[in-house]
Amino acid sequence: MTDTPRGTHTPHVNDALKVDWDSKRSATYGVNTGAAHATAKTEYNNLRLPVMDLVVAALESDDFVAQLKEVLPDEAGDAEDLE
Repeated sequence: MTDTPRGTHTPHVNDALKVDWDSKRSATYGVNTGAAHATAKTEYNNLRLPVMDLVVAALESDDFVAQLKEVLPDEAGDAEDLE
């Protein structure tokens, strides 16, 4: 470990590289990363995959195997796995 003040530096980087790391050049310097993370997490939780709506609808039908084959075609032609 070095005797240099850590300040805004990242301690584990300093310890691993045995250098004083200057985080002022990082992409997140001065950014409220907690707020950015919360925003990204909220946006991620609101993502929806359109194919999942089709799968749910297919599973609710009486002939769900045929519906799933339409939604998720088998490129190799091995359709017997769903039967």
